[in-house]
Amino acid sequence: MSATRDEMLTIPQVAKEIGVPRSTFYRWRQLKKGPKAIKLPNGAVRIRRSDLERWIETLEEAA
Repeated sequence: MSATRDEMLTIPQVAKEIGVPRSTFYRWRQLKKGPKAIKLPNGAVRIRRSDLERWIETLEEAA
């Protein structure tokens, strides 16, 4: 019984993966247009890979 853990990505990893500057990604977060994110107790922000993929799918549907 092996549970696969959802990879937790940093904002620089996500920005690089989708090909946008970090500043653009931060602006999308401010405008509530980015993927769902998790803010850790130390202030760091992480995005689950599954949330990133789900967000990308919604963009495909809107295109």
